[in-house]
Amino acid sequence: MQIPLLKVFMPKTVIRPLIKTLTSEYIGEGPKVKEFENKFGSWLGTKNILMLNSATSALHLAYHMCIVNPGDEIISTPMTSLPTNAPIINTKGAKVVWADIDPITGLINPKDIEKKITKKTKAIVMVHWGGNPCEIDRINRIAQKYNIKTIEDAAHSIGSLYKGRHLGNNTSDFVVYSFQAIKHITTVDGGALICRNAKDHYRARLLRWYGIDRDKESKSGDLRCEQDVAEVGYKFHMNDVSATIGIEMIKYVDTIVKSHRRNAKYYNENLKIKFIPESIHSKSAYWLYTVHISNNRRDEFMNYMKKNGVMTSKVHARNDWHSAFKDSQTKLPGVDQFYSTECCIPVGWWLTKKDLIKIVNLINNF
Repeated sequence: MQIPLLKVFMPKTVIRPLIKTLTSEYIGEGPKVKEFENKFGSWLGTKNILMLNSATSALHLAYHMCIVNPGDEIISTPMTSLPTNAPIINTKGAKVVWADIDPITGLINPKDIEKKITKKTKAIVMVHWGGNPCEIDRINRIAQKYNIKTIEDAAHSIGSLYKGRHLGNNTSDFVVYSFQAIKHITTVDGGALICRNAKDHYRARLLRWYGIDRDKESKSGDLRCEQDVAEVGYKFHMNDVSATIGIEMIKYVDTIVKSHRRNAKYYNENLKIKFIPESIHSKSAYWLYTVHISNNRRDEFMNYMKKNGVMTSKVHARNDWHSAFKDSQTKLPGVDQFYSTECCIPVGWWLTKKDLIKIVNLINNF
């Protein structure tokens, strides 16, 4: 049986509260969503948090609140999942501008970010690859210098720490988490948007439900018939079924993240191969553990691991090669180097000591 690279964590303890919600006659966005917002926000140590149906929707809302006119630009990295960048070009005719990355860590390069800023730049997106935080403070200083917004795609990063604090603690304008099926914790699918200021939080809360203020709706006595919608939004809300799962998952999140870190530590101490180091001031959640296979041997390495019962993957295709982004193509030597050597190996909570020993021996023998 193959050792999986990624795996769904779903405890049996979720069944009882889930049945209670399913039979409660209220399964839309309701009290469980609010409870999940409060509990996850409390765990993070932050506020101004909104639960949504996906992290993609959360990013879409952040982009919506940054983009003003068609042709406005958002600087991003191509070394990420497609849902990071697809919503940019789907928002008001905006354009993606690619910044290069560090060829070892895969994280967006602050120096190249500043080179790419124009009068049309409205925001910078930083992706914390594998749960390893970018240079958040440095990138925010660049953004403040040019009066533009910052967005953290923390989809890989539940449990990551920057300067001892969870991501989303008043560092960037927007921070996005993912509860997609194979993340550290899941709501089957879902996401969270954290806003630095209350004004953006209020606007995002309206936008996630067509532009309607559901708090006012509940007081009017006639659903949504008495409101004027000033800004049309989306159907991006989370439902109480997903939120119920999320509430239960919070009980396990520290244990899950701890196991990922423990497994990564074993690799760090025993692998005889180049791997991504933790960023300065940071503690990775290690959703991914990435190694570098040089001398054009990565495909050979991946086949070797597969034949020996271990799943590996590049995980994400570089976005700038997609035809949908042909207007944004540019030279990115850091991306070229990183993408030619990076490969992810299993690091999650499901690994046994026997699995870890096997993986280390296979890699070192290769």
